[in-house]
Amino acid sequence: MKIKCLNCKKELNIPDERLPLGKQIAFPCPFCKALIELDLRQMATEQGPLLDENGNKEFLTGEALKKKILRDVEDLPPMPQTVLKAREIISDPKSDFKELAELFEKDQAIAAKILKVANSPYYGQGGKVSSIQRASVILGHKTLGEIIAMGGASSILGKKLEGYGLDAGALWKHSLAVAFGSRIIAQKIDPPLINDAFTSGLIHDTGKLILDKYIIERWEKFESFMADADESFLSAEKAVLDLDHAEAAFEVCKAWNIPKPLTIAIRYHHFPSKSSGSRLAYIVHVADAIAMMTGMGLGVDGAFYKMDDNAMEFLGLKEEVISDIMAEVIRAVQNISI
Repeated sequence: MKIKCLNCKKELNIPDERLPLGKQIAFPCPFCKALIELDLRQMATEQGPLLDENGNKEFLTGEALKKKILRDVEDLPPMPQTVLKAREIISDPKSDFKELAELFEKDQAIAAKILKVANSPYYGQGGKVSSIQRASVILGHKTLGEIIAMGGASSILGKKLEGYGLDAGALWKHSLAVAFGSRIIAQKIDPPLINDAFTSGLIHDTGKLILDKYIIERWEKFESFMADADESFLSAEKAVLDLDHAEAAFEVCKAWNIPKPLTIAIRYHHFPSKSSGSRLAYIVHVADAIAMMTGMGLGVDGAFYKMDDNAMEFLGLKEEVISDIMAEVIRAVQNISI
């Protein structure tokens, strides 16, 4: 920790482990001997739990905790600007393949991932796609749009989330399942929504990346809440952390400049009836439920997932289609390479 003497203006660099967090201290400046006073109580609450007089952990709660969690959104890796710019180009009817190719020449890492996905068994090209421009020609703009989204999100969503009981890659697999499920549903009921549905499904659970460490810290509180109240994990998030992962994802989307219709869908993917009739919200909600049924990315919160009673009717879907969508989702995820 860097400390500046207010008297002589000299700067001290003191290792954090030597500072007694949670206390007020005073010591003479080694240069001018003036008294330096520090209040380390706030620093303690921001860096970790305090201990009470009995040695038990004390954590931030309520609005103070919520503010701290939301500040962590700034530390999340940004959605690559290449991906966001590519979405703009693809959605512009006046754009051409050359513009896309020039964009990805500047971001070879994502370009390589896109070509790998484009040559996956799912798309059936068997190594025929050798450039972004060729991918545009062979696969079309809409399909290329979802491939670009996958290329940009894969590294962000591939982490282990201990608080949610998800091994490395499990959240990514679940996200793919929801993305493909959303696309399939959109194709059935509202084809113009296909691209937005796919992207919404892909990033709907990004809030879990923010909340995971707080769940680990407060695991005993989560267990106690669910045992006492017989509530879902989502309810426990709200009770213990003052916000759930859908609310956190909403903040992530704003930081990433995700279009508002997608942001609304992600914010209400657990409670689509609160979305003011957003079709995207209902699509992602149903796709999430179907992905849970496949068992992909089924963490500690998956067993309590409840589908909105009116969701299928709202989308005009029959119960019989669920098994077909499940089968198609499983096939799609199994045949995608990242």
